[in-house]
Amino acid sequence: MSARRKRRRAGAEVHNDERWMASYMDMVTVLMCMFIVLFAMSSVDADKFKALSNSLATGFGQQQSEDTDASDGYVVPAELRSDEPPAEPTPLELAQQELDHLLEIRDRLDAALRAAGLRDAVAFDLDERGLVVRLVGAETYFTGNSAELSDLAGRVLTVVGGVLAAIPNEIRVEGHADPHGSSGPFPTDWELASGRAARVVRFFVEQGGIAPARVVAIGYGSARPITDRTDEAGMSLNRRVDLLVVSDQPEDVRALLPELYARLGQPATAGG
Repeated sequence: MSARRKRRRAGAEVHNDERWMASYMDMVTVLMCMFIVLFAMSSVDADKFKALSNSLATGFGQQQSEDTDASDGYVVPAELRSDEPPAEPTPLELAQQELDHLLEIRDRLDAALRAAGLRDAVAFDLDERGLVVRLVGAETYFTGNSAELSDLAGRVLTVVGGVLAAIPNEIRVEGHADPHGSSGPFPTDWELASGRAARVVRFFVEQGGIAPARVVAIGYGSARPITDRTDEAGMSLNRRVDLLVVSDQPEDVRALLPELYARLGQPATAGG
């Protein structure tokens, strides 16, 4: 065997014998990194580590914390926390919120009626009971001394019912009669007013999509006129059907609605 071949084989053997050093050095490096991490963790402030742990757990939905701002991922400092519950809204604040809600319904009704060319067929009011949608002039909505709806009444109630069906409030349909008029063929104004209110309720339920549990018919006869005028225009105002969107707020809150409504430059009327 030549000297060159012997030297080549010797060099190859030396290279193979030293290959284990690379793996050994990698293992030593990993061990060193592990001990550095362990040392660093052993010197972490316990409070900061706990805060970080809570923040991460809350951020990943593993635990709930009232002191952790999960949206930003950090713990709210103790000095910025408040153990006091949020202040309850005052009756005036609740009344303002309720007024805004009722006026929003009024505006939706107004827009729908204008789009149908029927805005002049109704009048709006607001009292301590809620929003009043007034169908003034019974002869416009009903045939003479009858509970049968006119064509105009059907168009108006279709538009109004479409808006009222989309809100959760109770709806009261209140029938009123003219104290100076004739109720025939009905025995009294009570039957006439109640019959007209019931006919509107039936229309809302059968054709307006309003749940029966949300609407009620009430007949006041001629007991609650809105004017004492005895001329034809005054009597026409008393021959009416009122659609009341009932406020679901407590009595002390509802009592503030007329005053707030009056501040808007709108007339406040007494409730019935």
